[in-house]
Order: sequence, then structure tokens, then C-alpha cells
Amino acid sequence: MDEFNFYNSENDGYRGGFGGYTDPDPVMPNTPFGTGGMQPPKKKKRSGAAKVIALVLACAIAGGGAGVGGAYLYNKMAVPQNTTVIHEEDRPQVRTVVNTNNGQPMTPEQLYAANLPSCVGITVNTTVNIFGQTTTSAASGSGFVLSQDGYIATNYHVIESAVNDASVTIQVSFANGDKYDAKLVGGEKDNDVAVLKIEASGLTPVTLGDSSKLVVGESVYAIGNPLGELTYSLTDGLVSALDRLITTGENGDSTTLNVLQTNCAINPGNSGGPLFDSYGNVIGITTAKYTQSSSGVNAEGLGFALPINDVKDILADLIAHGYVTGKPYLGVQVMNVSSEAQRYGISAGAAVSYVAEGSCAEKAGLKANDIITAIDDTAIDSSSALTAALTTGYKAGDTATLTVIRDQKELKLTVTFDEKNAETEGRNQLQQDNSQQQQQQPSQGNGGYYYQWPFGGMFPW
Repeated sequence: MDEFNFYNSENDGYRGGFGGYTDPDPVMPNTPFGTGGMQPPKKKKRSGAAKVIALVLACAIAGGGAGVGGAYLYNKMAVPQNTTVIHEEDRPQVRTVVNTNNGQPMTPEQLYAANLPSCVGITVNTTVNIFGQTTTSAASGSGFVLSQDGYIATNYHVIESAVNDASVTIQVSFANGDKYDAKLVGGEKDNDVAVLKIEASGLTPVTLGDSSKLVVGESVYAIGNPLGELTYSLTDGLVSALDRLITTGENGDSTTLNVLQTNCAINPGNSGGPLFDSYGNVIGITTAKYTQSSSGVNAEGLGFALPINDVKDILADLIAHGYVTGKPYLGVQVMNVSSEAQRYGISAGAAVSYVAEGSCAEKAGLKANDIITAIDDTAIDSSSALTAALTTGYKAGDTATLTVIRDQKELKLTVTFDEKNAETEGRNQLQQDNSQQQQQQPSQGNGGYYYQWPFGGMFPW
């Protein structure tokens, strides 16, 4: 399968500012996002195998952006002063045969005017020492206001350089010229989401929509800062496809994301910005763009956004705790079964190369060289499919049935997922030389009918 290069707005390599624009502080609307400790709702398990598209995302820091939405409705509501509130809006379902909407969709002009105050540009300043001289460079990205008291959403890859480096500073800019220094509240790399906080009040937040109501063919709009220079640009398009799985990353560090596909113009600098439906609700976070396959074939009009329903709970957790709680963890290292091995009758799936001691996988009876082919009713044909199934359908403490191929026989194993944290991940660390030896030497353990380790692309789960 061809590999695809993606622009991730925040990491696209563009260095630059936002001209004379400045930004105000974002505000959080009310839903599962209350900082009072509300528990996010449990996600439904997905059934059926999503079509996997292998994509390689060139993470580049660049994406002047703005998050806009539901400002008009928000201003009509009274919000307590010391409360973080995130607004969600219901909307009619778009009919696919006869459009009988009773709602009132916005014109593009109305949508832009209502949401522009909620859109921000994000500048990440990095100071480096070159031959004894200090140089500061800025990386541009986009974001949007979540709450009246200053919480802002963006992509993790936009602010990634600030995660472990206190010298990296983040600045948020608004279309009216206001600028604020921002601090990182928390980030979630696996889903490419982060939350910033600025010291401001009375901001205009977006309204979060319902991405489950989207249908292919309906209109969507993006507001962002392409190239970090064409700030607060509005682009329009359609929902081209739903539930795409893309694998983004470089240098062996990859992340699998469930995304929606759109032909909205998305360019370096748009990452982290909002994608709106025609009602002015944010239904996605623009994240990546398909640019070129490994064979050199260029493409246009292939943009991707995180469905907002997939990240609402994550945003709420980041605001309340600074990290995502309840993430499921299996405690294994898995790889893809190569196409060559499949030609010899080995099943496609997520092949287990290592099981961490004391993990839920070990307690369930999972062993090295097992091939996971399904989790409950969801078929698993690759390591990325396993990652997607776990991240979108389960939480720590959930119980699932794994369908496993061992010694060419099918087994059913019951597993109760651990929580992903420093302790469980620490038990699942493999030295690089060990994994390389495992790939080069014949397997000696269970399922040793492989002459060589027939997998590639190791993923920790």
C-alpha cells in the first residue's frame, strides 16, 4: 500500500508570525467539560472493521489558526463568572434523500462573522543556540476558544515542542489584535489533541456540534491560518468520507487516528483549527492533508479532521485533570503480519511480539506469536486497526473478547483492560536491540511455525 505524506498544521515546518493580528482568550462551554469534575460519558463500542488507509504525516509546525463557533448562541446565555463551560448544540439530521431540514443553517457570511472571535492563531517560540548565538524561531498553528474563561483547543503536534521543554513559549492571537501568553494544560498525543489556557475572561467560545450526524456530501467550513500568513481564512467544502483510519508520524513514531475526510482547503498552518457544519457548530478539528504518495503521485482536496465526538471527552479530561484518565491498555507489543506471510496462510491481524509481565494481556492468557484477529465484533487486520479499536471503543476496566489465532487454531480470550499510565507503560518497554533480534531470529516460543519473524512496524499496546 502506498504511503501518504501529510501536512500537520502545527508541524509543517513553516516559521513565521501572524502579521499584525492579536488574539483574545478562549472560553469553555458547558457539557462534559465542566471543571467541577463531571465524568465524561462512556463511548459506544464500534462494530465492523473500518477501512484502513496507511498515511504518513509529516508533522510540521505551522498553522495559523482560528477556532470559531456558536458565538451568537453563547452570547444569549448567562454563565457564572467562575465556571468553565463548554457549549454543545443539537441540530437536525441532514436527510440524504429528501432534504427537509427544519433548522436554520447559516450562510457562509453569517458563519464566519459569528465564529471569527472564537478563532485563534497559535505561535510556538523556540530558542536555539547556533554557534554561540541565540536565535528564536516561531512555529504557527491554529486553535479555537472552548470556554469563556480562557481554555483553547488545538492539535498536540502544534504545541509538541513545548511539552518537555520549559523554554518553549506559546502565544495565542485573535483576529481583533489581542495577544496572550498561553500555558499548556495538557496534551494527548495518541489522539493529537491539546488544551491551552490563557488568562482572560468574557471570551466568545465555539459551540461543539454532533459529528455523528454528519453525512457524506454535506457542507463544511474551515477557519484557519494557512502558511501562518493568510490569517483567519475561510474555506468551504464537503464531507468526502467518514471513519477513515490514517497513520501519521515519522521516524518510527506513528499515531493512528480516526478522521473524517473533506475537500476543504487545508494547508500548513490550519492544524488545530475548527471545522464547522452549516449550523455554525464545530464538528471537527483540522489535522492533516494528503499531499503525495510514496510513488510520487500528487493529490489535492484530501484533507482530514478529527471528529469532535471522538475528542469531547478527551478535552474535558485534559481541562479537569491535565491528562486523559481511563485510557485502555493491553500490555503488548504488536506488529503487522506481512503480505508475504499471509500468502503462506498466516492470518492477517495484530501479531503479538511481546506480552508484558503482570499485564491484563498476560492474565487473559495472551502469548507471543498469537495473532489478534478481532476484538468483540470488530475485525482486526493490522496493528493500526487494533489501536483504533481500543482508543475509540473502550476504557480502562472494560471487558472484551479477543479472537486469537495460535498454532493455526482460533481461540477466544477474555480480557479486562488496564489503565494506560506510567506504571503500565513501564512494564511494556522493550529494548530496541531485543526487538531487532526478534525480527532477525527464528521464533522459539508459542506459534514457532514462523521461519522468520514475519511482521513489521511494532506498536506498544
